[in-house]
Amino acid sequence: MLAPEPFFQPRGTPISVYLRIKALTDLGHNVDLVTYHLGEDKTMPGLTILRTPNLFGIRKIKIGPSLTKIPLDFLLVLKAAGRLVNNKYDLIFSHEEGALFGVILGRLWNIPHLYDMHSSLPQQLENFNFSRSRLLKSVFMRMEKMILRNSEGVIVICPDLQKTVKELGFGAKAVLLENIIEIDSSAPDRDDVSRKRKELGLEGKKVVLYAGNFQPYQGIPLLLHAAAHISDPHVVFLMVGESPAAVRRTKETAVSLGIADRMVFTGQVPPGHMPLYLELADVLISPRLSGTNTPLKIYSFLKTGKPVVATRLWTHTQILDDDIAVLVDPNPESMAAGLRFALFDPAGQSRARAAREMAAREYTIDRYREKIRLALSKSQGDKESGVT
Repeated sequence: MLAPEPFFQPRGTPISVYLRIKALTDLGHNVDLVTYHLGEDKTMPGLTILRTPNLFGIRKIKIGPSLTKIPLDFLLVLKAAGRLVNNKYDLIFSHEEGALFGVILGRLWNIPHLYDMHSSLPQQLENFNFSRSRLLKSVFMRMEKMILRNSEGVIVICPDLQKTVKELGFGAKAVLLENIIEIDSSAPDRDDVSRKRKELGLEGKKVVLYAGNFQPYQGIPLLLHAAAHISDPHVVFLMVGESPAAVRRTKETAVSLGIADRMVFTGQVPPGHMPLYLELADVLISPRLSGTNTPLKIYSFLKTGKPVVATRLWTHTQILDDDIAVLVDPNPESMAAGLRFALFDPAGQSRARAAREMAAREYTIDRYREKIRLALSKSQGDKESGVT
């Protein structure tokens, strides 16, 4: 498995990589994971982590495309080639841009390739403000199509990506695998919840929780301006995630809007601790403004039985509708109105119950494993066993 990511870190794609490995090893496969030098080691039966050497002194990799990844990807492909020289594998399983190397190595060693398509590569250039060059976007579009053509199977994480793959002529290869979150976590203890509520100063408050990074596409300024439209001093906003520098910048914006006393920042927390923070919340929010992938957190939000407020954009509406969520226009006034509805109107709780019932049917670990099995069968011609 090729994962051009810091593994493990508590952010989108590394979480997905972990879940894929967990499902594969649960199904009896062995996984040799080739990944960057950065990240926390995760131990599970059947997993061997093979890290690239830290030849360039790189200590941090930002989310999304970056020039920093180029030398690291070069080391990653060399590491993978070295493993292929000395070991026999039944499948190469590649994430994101690692699929470019995966299909090349697969052809050289005559090994099937499975592409885990977490997002559209050309779209990432815009989502992360990396480049608006038409030439570079065209190169990425051609690369993406080449990867799809030369992969035996493709995992897509949302209906939009499934539609993209189908429009490019490779729909028969695709398996839709929603990114549910199940990472070494259990239901939080009531005493732990009470202690954390007191520690964060949330006693007697209505809590709106945002969890994730503070990248531009996430709509954090929109959320802050919506908060400024809610005058109730008992409504506070719990912001879970991000680096100290990003938190500092966001706090400065909160001060300028006069809402600093109603904003609580935690910084990054381990994924296994997220159930505790979700339990603190009265309402969960996703203010995302751009991109077409469904946010990873939506699936865990739906399971909580708490109202979910989200922008009425395709990134959300391919999964959410007005029966299970509070969908709002991407402006502060509409978001503030949606938050008040979710916090104080009993109809918001009705939608939350409907969401939990839907998630209990659709987003289970058993269905997740079955879809992994289907993706393997597409990639390996229905072979039942092997080393991944």
